[in-house]
Amino acid sequence: MGLVIAVLLLALILGGLGFAVHFLWIIAVIAFLIWLIGFFVAGAERRWYHW
Repeated sequence: MGLVIAVLLLALILGGLGFAVHFLWIIAVIAFLIWLIGFFVAGAERRWYHW
């Protein structure tokens, strides 16, 4: 019985971790798109960031 609970707990943790990684990828893509739009809108001379 303890082994079944351990396996279910491990599956729950890994499933939650996979969801969190997927969510972070979505945030990264959205941030990249915002940066890309800002890059083209601001032009080559004027930047709204200081890199």
